[in-house]
Amino acid sequence: RQGCGGCPLLETPYPEQLRQKQARVEALLGEFGPVSPILGMEHPWHYRNKAQFPFGTDKDGNVVTGFYAGRTHTIIPNTDCALGVPENRRILEIILAHMKRFQISAYDEQTGEGLLRHVLIRKGFQSGQLMVCLVVNGSSFPEEETLADALWQLSGMTSLSINTNRERTNVILGKKLRVVRGTGFIEDSIGGITFRISPLSFYQVNPVQTEKLYIQALAYAGLTGKETVWDLYCGIGTISLFLAKQAGKVYGVEIVPDAIRDARQNAERNGITNAEFFVGKAEEVLPEKYEKEGIHADVIVVDPPRKGCDERCLETMVKMHPQRIVYVSCDSATLARDVKYLRENGYEIVRGRGCDMFPGTVHTEVCVKLERVSR
Repeated sequence: RQGCGGCPLLETPYPEQLRQKQARVEALLGEFGPVSPILGMEHPWHYRNKAQFPFGTDKDGNVVTGFYAGRTHTIIPNTDCALGVPENRRILEIILAHMKRFQISAYDEQTGEGLLRHVLIRKGFQSGQLMVCLVVNGSSFPEEETLADALWQLSGMTSLSINTNRERTNVILGKKLRVVRGTGFIEDSIGGITFRISPLSFYQVNPVQTEKLYIQALAYAGLTGKETVWDLYCGIGTISLFLAKQAGKVYGVEIVPDAIRDARQNAERNGITNAEFFVGKAEEVLPEKYEKEGIHADVIVVDPPRKGCDERCLETMVKMHPQRIVYVSCDSATLARDVKYLRENGYEIVRGRGCDMFPGTVHTEVCVKLERVSR
């Protein structure tokens, strides 16, 4: 069988995958402090609540969907990914049949012609709700209502939308979104907190492991109910609202305005009144609130993108003298760089732990607890 190259450890027995990942975390953090055993999965299959499938045409002129072969944009036809939810296959088969019936073209990256570029599918693991978003090189899709009727035969179908992307780009989603049927969002819950997720929202793709990771971050934060906590790169407020249950006050910062709107709505929906959210770059919002408004921090939680924290952001974090910093990382190289800076500026690693968010792949999330040792 031919793989798409995205899951190089798929054939490796799961205990061995965990052993390799634990060794990597220990190599990264072991010299600084104790590393707890990695948080693994009980069932390391079909764990992804989100999938994005490119559409194209094979050499015989048939519309196909699947995954890009490693380091190429050649589509390997596959509607049945071992990491995605089983519903993906049925949804893709319905869309492919619809395209054949109404002679709808797939996008061609070489020419910029053709209509359907990608299909984004999301599923709420707790709610069972399904979302389908068609990314098109245009503003509409032929026979949208007919397609909606076919998709609504599936249990849990909640939202069908059209996303317009006419750019010659590798970026999957455009900015313009139109709901064809349903709500335009799905809901899901982690640790008893319900989140509203739109096609453009960032939401962790493995909700089972996300809960374990957040419980670990919360434990490292060591909250007693009085602390002021800053959550940097907060997204739609997932960690913020988790922390708010045990903190005095939580401030979340995120550059994406839509995510902050979702975060505020999520706080309201869950009756959480001690969380406040700001739109902007952490490295700009943090100095403003600290230096001009005197808002301090007992604990800072950071969960940055792959490129890690901006240096100005790290500088302000150090200036604010939090007692603890909890760093959640999806990239070991930038974690090592940022931790080096924090260690040079009065913080020490107390403990670290890996969390296997992506079985079958080489990626590991890492959660690190740092304590202030000097003023």
